[in-house]
Amino acid sequence: MFPKLLLIAFFCSFVGLLSGQDQAKVSYKFGKGLQVAAADSSGYMKFNIRFQSLFNSERSLAAGESWESSFLVRRARMKFSGWAVNPKIKYKIELALSNRDLGSKHDFGETNEAPKIVLDAVVKWKAHKNWTLWAGQTKLPGNRERVVSSQKLQMVDRSLVNSIFNIDREMGVQIRGKYKIGNSIIKPIASLSFGEGRNITKANIGGLHYVTRLEWLPMGDFKSKGDYFGADLKKEKKPKLALGATYSMNNGAPRQKQSGRFLIDDNGDYLNNNLQTIFADMMFKYKGFSLMGEYAHKIVADKEIRQREDLRLQLLDAEGRSYYTGSGFNIQAGYLLKKNVEVSARYTNVLPDTDASFTGVKEYTLGLSKYVVGHSLKLQGDVSLFEEEGAIANDLRYRLQMEFQF
Repeated sequence: MFPKLLLIAFFCSFVGLLSGQDQAKVSYKFGKGLQVAAADSSGYMKFNIRFQSLFNSERSLAAGESWESSFLVRRARMKFSGWAVNPKIKYKIELALSNRDLGSKHDFGETNEAPKIVLDAVVKWKAHKNWTLWAGQTKLPGNRERVVSSQKLQMVDRSLVNSIFNIDREMGVQIRGKYKIGNSIIKPIASLSFGEGRNITKANIGGLHYVTRLEWLPMGDFKSKGDYFGADLKKEKKPKLALGATYSMNNGAPRQKQSGRFLIDDNGDYLNNNLQTIFADMMFKYKGFSLMGEYAHKIVADKEIRQREDLRLQLLDAEGRSYYTGSGFNIQAGYLLKKNVEVSARYTNVLPDTDASFTGVKEYTLGLSKYVVGHSLKLQGDVSLFEEEGAIANDLRYRLQMEFQF
């Protein structure tokens, strides 16, 4: 009900805006959204709506197994961004509307019917020519694949490395720097947040979540921030490379991962072990060719718990579940052909460090994309083969998805 009311409110506001164009400058271009600039230069806003329509079909290759298929709206989002009072004070609000986006069944081990509508609600203040302060809820400076928008992915969706190890969104503060040294660029980033994921309404269970990241672009900036979107749509005339490394320490973490289940022991208490995650990633682009690679390693930081069998029980909840700890590697490449058609390939390998963490999987994927209007209007398909640890047969999956952003 609330998303419908939100859309009605926006429509009413839009009608009112058009009736008062003498007070504001309004423009629109497909893919760039509705843009409104205040006549007195007191603010600027850009509004977008986007959605992804997904067909998914998969089956086990064991004898006698059949295909299981589904259609769904994978994502539907409303996005507001711009600046207020001064161009140095920017903001971003992103709201989720699809059922897949609104799931909240993992909240504190309870079934909570309240939808998780708010994805991002963050203010960005450029306090210095080299530094910007962020405050609010948004993506943490984790692995590159997670920070790349789901709208701007090279394939239908992100890899297993991201789904298992990413550190997602949280409420907190971030400070982001950018320095140019010769032809290269250095970007230091640090964040402090609560460690329990997005839209948390209860008091902090464990400790705080500390994240630091360092990025190095030895060959200078990519065109149009191309180090954070899939495919070399800008066809870089010179080689461009971005290297990144992240260290995350989540003190007293109560969840399998930031968007996973809360772990509760036999006494009804939340687990609160310290989780340590390391990411290393890269992006390379040149003349239509792109290459992205990532490595992730997550462990329980307390060595005595990891090493002594009698203490490892502290990592299991009442149902025998544990944290998503282990390591993973993902590499993918693509080449942009004529008429903005791209072929791509991906290899992913994820390995748990305990049997209770998750199941080890190797994934091989081939993708094909047609970019009609960049990442704002595109059709993507892929075929994947999964080699699951301990399975009697491999799994096969194919997907077809359309991305549409106004």
